[in-house]
Amino acid sequence: MNFKNFRDYLAWLYYQYLLITGIYVLEPWEKSIFNSILFSAIAMVIYTSYVFVPIHVRLALEFFSQIFGGQPESAMALMN
Repeated sequence: MNFKNFRDYLAWLYYQYLLITGIYVLEPWEKSIFNSILFSAIAMVIYTSYVFVPIHVRLALEFFSQIFGGQPESAMALMN
């Protein structure tokens, strides 16, 4: 894909974003405020997922391993 096609594709994606969100009718300063709020919310979701999802997955795995017959960690420590 050459640069012109890629640039046209990005312009088309941006146009679709404007149409879907309906911000094409806003003034430029309103667009910048809307985009700032939207992208900061997306950044917070990504950060929260990065920080907290692994912890919750580990806790869920520990919980279900205890329910379905896994050895508790204290018993494993005593066996070693």
